[in-house]
Amino acid sequence: MRIRLLRFCLLVIFAFLANLSIAQRAGKQQAASPVEFRKISDRLYEIRGGRGANGGACIGDNEVLLVDSKMDEASVKQALAELGKLTDKPVKYVVNTHADGDHVAGNRYLPAGTIFVAHENCRKEFFHAGRDGSPSQWSDPKLSAFLPSITYRTKMDMQLGDKRVELWYFGVGHTTGDTVVYFPEEKTAFVGDQMFLGRTPLIHAYKGGNSFENVKTLTKMLETLDAEHFCSGHSDMTNRQGVKDNIASMQRRQEKVGALIKKGKSLEEAKTEFGPDEAGLVETIYKEIKAGQSVTAVR
Repeated sequence: MRIRLLRFCLLVIFAFLANLSIAQRAGKQQAASPVEFRKISDRLYEIRGGRGANGGACIGDNEVLLVDSKMDEASVKQALAELGKLTDKPVKYVVNTHADGDHVAGNRYLPAGTIFVAHENCRKEFFHAGRDGSPSQWSDPKLSAFLPSITYRTKMDMQLGDKRVELWYFGVGHTTGDTVVYFPEEKTAFVGDQMFLGRTPLIHAYKGGNSFENVKTLTKMLETLDAEHFCSGHSDMTNRQGVKDNIASMQRRQEKVGALIKKGKSLEEAKTEFGPDEAGLVETIYKEIKAGQSVTAVR
């Protein structure tokens, strides 16, 4: 009886410690670093920190254009405060690179009259159900003022006085509505979540994203733009070689999954050949190949 009681007490203690450890890790993950503006030029900055993805800020002659809008009110307030240290010009435009919450949820906390710009598919994806099928919060009429009111199909140029900004759509990738925001003067492109460096790429298949198309899209971007610097939503700035490395890493995964399929491996068996953090991407690639996409067409 005493042994059973002792075992029970030990199990309770272990469970408590495990939950405490999980809670502590979660708390650390939720703690956001301060928002900071990293200078690219006197008029262009990468926005890091806060809750939500990396973004950007371009200071025009009379107004400011932001690339994406963070995720919560506190982060938006921090970003605007940091921006105020650089210029007294108001935020007029926000380009949403795609409709994921960590890039667009901050729209609602920006000043009234802010104009939101995105690819036409991105606007549609604001209303897309979540991965779990939950309805989009953007269906609420109260949020209509914070949706993209200007959209484009292939390419759109914007002028901030003498500062030119180019919006490019190179095709399907992370989603079906990803915009590359290019600043030709600085030869700098903001690519949203089209690529991930140092971590597993994320393809939103439920939003129409596709790993094979992502490779084509990034390749087309390199062929089209004279960019030397690339800023992404969840990685450090990189160069052209970094983009090529990102493409190659995706191709290696596609080839490996393709080889496993040829050997008759099931999806679950294929997943065991990769790390646990790659299970989602492996499933996406596996289903794409099973649906008829050819690995031989990748390179």
